[in-house]
Parts: sequence; structure tokens; C-alpha cells
Amino acid sequence: MSGDMQLKRHVEDELSWDPSLEAAAIGVAVRDAIVTLSGHVPTFKEKRAAEKVVMRIRGVKALVNEIEVKFLADAGRSDEDIARAAVSVLQWNSGIPENSIKLKVTHGWITMSGVVDWNYQRISAEKLVEDLMGVKGVTNLLTLKTAPVCADVKQRIESALKRNAEVDARDIQVAVEGNRVILSGTATSIAEQLAAERAAWKAAGVNLVENNILIKPGLVHLDVA
Repeated sequence: MSGDMQLKRHVEDELSWDPSLEAAAIGVAVRDAIVTLSGHVPTFKEKRAAEKVVMRIRGVKALVNEIEVKFLADAGRSDEDIARAAVSVLQWNSGIPENSIKLKVTHGWITMSGVVDWNYQRISAEKLVEDLMGVKGVTNLLTLKTAPVCADVKQRIESALKRNAEVDARDIQVAVEGNRVILSGTATSIAEQLAAERAAWKAAGVNLVENNILIKPGLVHLDVA
């Protein structure tokens, strides 16, 4: 069995294993370890869930998500309904600065703009609105406030990567240019690549993380006593 055929089977098995997904509605194609998902699901949340399933599979170098969101006949919501629900869910979340986010809803697609203090707030806001009924997609244009970066931010990020069980810090290099962090090196999966990026975003003052980490699924370290 070729590598792509085996990877396709792994993706299909993992999609079937996840109880939050209707795997029969999702098509899988693999070429050169790049996975393409197709088909349709009833919510944007399920589209995201399928994406997360694929990203945690060892051997996947990249993902193209072409799944369409097609609502059930009785599940449609107007743009006004979606906008009201999105404003409400953001207002009720204590981690999101009040009045910091502006929303635009067009044919079920939410666009968020504004300025927040931390990247986790930007990510949290996106997750909150993407779970709402009727949402077909989210464009996150939120930016971060510029703040001073501590002198030892590079060392702090490197230490955080070493503490992270999801990341092999030996294969990742960190560079800092002003408020920008540049990650390079290799990872064994997309999940590891993204875990390294999340760690870098936690450093105070960082407002941009450039993730240049390459995926090399076959990379294995042998620890010698």
C-alpha cells in the first residue's frame, strides 16, 4: 500500500472514530501527504472539527478543507439573528474586552475586526462565534495592541517550548525581531507545528508569529542514555 493510500485510510478511520462527525458525508483525498476534505456538514463547528481531526494525524503535511456548510431545512438563521447572537455571546464572555470587537455578517459569514490585548482573546472570540447556529464561516481580522517586549523574550519562548509535552524543542529555532517572533525548524505533525506557535503567542508584547516550521513526519529522535 502506498504512503498516500495508507494515510487516506488513517484519516478516514480517525474521522469515523470521532463521535462529533458524520464521516459518511466527508470525502478524503490524499496526494503527496496533502489531505483534501470535501463533502458537506450541517454546521461550521463540524467543519472545524473535521479539520482538527486531520491536523492531529501523523504524516499529514498540509490540509485543504473544501467541506461546505449546508444547514438543515429548519436550521437557517438570518444575518440579523446571527449578529445578535454573536454580540451577545461576546458580551457575556469575561475574557473578551468590552466593546473591543466589531462584527459584520454577510450570508452567514462573520467578519470580526477591532483590537484586543492578547492572542488568546482573538482565538477565543473566533471560537465563540463559530459555534453559533447559522454560521457558515469566520474571518478573523482582530489585531493586538502594541506593547513592549521584554529583553529575554527569546529565552522565555525557548523555555516554554521545552516544557511543552506537545513539542520537541530540539528541532525548533526561535528568532525575535521587535514584536515579531519567527519560528523555524521541523515538526512531525501539523499539531506539533501549531502547538509551537501557540506557545510563542503567549509571550507578552508579541503581536505577530511567523511560523516557518516544516512538517517532516518521519523525523524520530533516539534518546541515548
